[in-house]
Amino acid sequence: MNPKLPYVLLAGAAVIIFILSCMLLSRGRRSPSCESQPSTVEKTGSVSQSLVFADLTPEEMAQVVRYLQGNLGVQLVDASRAKPSDNCIASVDLQVPAKAEVLRFLDGGGARPAREALAVLYFGNQPEPNVTEYVVGPLPTLAYHRDVTVQKYGGKVPYHRRPTLGSEYKQVAAFLETVAFAAAPSFLQEVLEYDSTSVAFQTTAPHGFQSGDRKSWFILFQNVSGFFLHPVGLEVLVDHSSLDVSQWAVSRVFYNGQYYRDMVQLESAYVQGRISVEKVRKAPRDGDFSSMKPRAPSAALFPLQYEPQGPRYSVRKNLVLFQAWSFAFGMSVSTGLRLFDIRHKGERVAYEMSVQEALSVYGSNCPGGMSTRYMDGSFGLGRYTSPLVRGVDCPYLATYLDVHYLANSQVPRITKNALCIFEQNLGSPLRRHYSNLQSLYYGGLVNSALVVRSIATVGNYDYVWDFIFYQNGAIEGKVQATGYPSSSFLHGDGLRYGNRLWEHTLGMIRTHSFNYKLDLDVGGLKNSLVAHDMAFEMTRAPWSPEQQIERPRLTKKVLDTEDQAAFRLQSKMPRYIYFAANSKNKWGHQRGYRIQITSFAGDHIPEASSMERAISWARYQLAVTRRKEEEPTSTSIYNQNDPWTPTVAFADFINNETITNEDLVAWITTGFLHIPHSEDIPNTVTVGNSVGFLLRPYNYYDLDPSIYSHDGVFFTSEQDFMACEINPLACLPKTASCLPNFPPFTYDGF
Repeated sequence: MNPKLPYVLLAGAAVIIFILSCMLLSRGRRSPSCESQPSTVEKTGSVSQSLVFADLTPEEMAQVVRYLQGNLGVQLVDASRAKPSDNCIASVDLQVPAKAEVLRFLDGGGARPAREALAVLYFGNQPEPNVTEYVVGPLPTLAYHRDVTVQKYGGKVPYHRRPTLGSEYKQVAAFLETVAFAAAPSFLQEVLEYDSTSVAFQTTAPHGFQSGDRKSWFILFQNVSGFFLHPVGLEVLVDHSSLDVSQWAVSRVFYNGQYYRDMVQLESAYVQGRISVEKVRKAPRDGDFSSMKPRAPSAALFPLQYEPQGPRYSVRKNLVLFQAWSFAFGMSVSTGLRLFDIRHKGERVAYEMSVQEALSVYGSNCPGGMSTRYMDGSFGLGRYTSPLVRGVDCPYLATYLDVHYLANSQVPRITKNALCIFEQNLGSPLRRHYSNLQSLYYGGLVNSALVVRSIATVGNYDYVWDFIFYQNGAIEGKVQATGYPSSSFLHGDGLRYGNRLWEHTLGMIRTHSFNYKLDLDVGGLKNSLVAHDMAFEMTRAPWSPEQQIERPRLTKKVLDTEDQAAFRLQSKMPRYIYFAANSKNKWGHQRGYRIQITSFAGDHIPEASSMERAISWARYQLAVTRRKEEEPTSTSIYNQNDPWTPTVAFADFINNETITNEDLVAWITTGFLHIPHSEDIPNTVTVGNSVGFLLRPYNYYDLDPSIYSHDGVFFTSEQDFMACEINPLACLPKTASCLPNFPPFTYDGF
């Protein structure tokens, strides 16, 4: 044996080990972290201008509170602990300046409008209690307050119309626990196993049958997770109309299909054995079937989306820039998410796009359910905007923004991560074509859009509000409903009003209606409303006169008046209806933006109803009116508690005025009928419960503006489609092989 052979083998083995080690190390090396590239966002907006729409800061809210405390000459109690007989500040919000003032500032080089706040005050400690609205300004140096109540509403707002404060609900709960329930100890203990922590209440609205009423049904549920699905069969009608809490009383009691004068009569009937008892099995604290805790362990991670070269949009204070889009955003305490000064390619398309109201009308054979017509703006779609969970409510790497508000307290509050903004690859082409006839090529564009989102949780329901901006100049407004279905106690003929969801749980039938305001300025301030549609016409074939051809032709009509532009909910509406500008595109057509509505709305409440005028906006799937500064919203926060004499009746907006070449507003109603079913347990899903509208360019441009997108892909059979300069998709292994920087998960919602 060659004595050198072992050394040669050892050396060879060392080389092999070294090579294998290098291979393993190179395979195990982490990809580099993604780094942001210089932004390609078009600079089409000004932060200094967008701030005219900015929400009040906490410091500004506190300034307004201090000013009111020192200048009204009355004692103001903190709304969080106020009694009905007290004076308090119910809310403070931005007073959006008049449109004419804003446009002079934005477009005409005029002075910046004064920055003002709108304060809503409850005056319960007065000879004539009332609700008063003050405009307070100018910020930051406050010097005046103007009572604008009569100017806005034509008179004082009666005190009974005030939205119910959280403190009043707490006082009603205390009344029930300490006064009302004390009259029925045997029934509550033996039937409901009641103690002060075992039940949860859900209130109903409106509060009665006529102006001045403040009588509310309080429905009792087991106090467990998802309590909305655990009714116990007891509902109590409380008259809390008196400003003296000691005068509150029980007006009626309902249990398992029977009505009683009060809790004393219920107790008497129970003790004497004259009551039909339906004892509900006590649920565990996690709610059992109503728990949202997953029933399966975690497994492979769901797909995630990231931006390999950083965000392609920017958020600067309240201004968002994305490709050719720019807009300002804000959050109203009552109506929620709203956008202003929306521009595409530098040209204003809309002055305002905002949510107005979310309405739900319930049916049941229980009193609480059958009398419920929730107008969620009264409770506060902005106030109840909930903290978003990163990675579920929005993509993990979205931009999250906090919202500050002042309502039901004299101290500003913050909702962390209340808004999210993100660009989303929708997983389908915005447009594409594959050609295998004559020339051979492929051309396409990924459908990547910018989403602005908030989620309002009002009681049992969660509403996901989106505004979506597409590369072709289209805007989508969308709402998705989820959360818990509210329920009634199942008894008697309950199945006429919904489906059985659990042993004693009736999923009540209900309609959901959502109203939007679209103040469009298409190609300028003045627009007209035009309808295009189709009709078949019969003609003889010119080349064969004995033959008949049915061909569709275009129909055109200018809608001259508000009455012509008010389309009832279930009526036929022109399929192409658009705001037309006073300018034309290259091909001689009026430039326009088309309104396209997606809705599965249930029927509107009969107009003979005594409360219908308060929600008369829901009569119409679309109504276009002249814009008026004195008609800023389609409803009022005061309509919920006095729908019989509505503070704002939208039907009055429609009075046959001409709408040709005027500043116009489109009011859109969309919605769906919800008949809860077993798959709504434990929770309603968003799939199938999504409605909204689209604004689409209609001859507004000379061609599709998305052809100028940097995301386009095109190659022919004669090109090297593996070359990066020809096809950017070929570069993905290089340009998108980085690891995203995921920030630590945090949540400040509790």
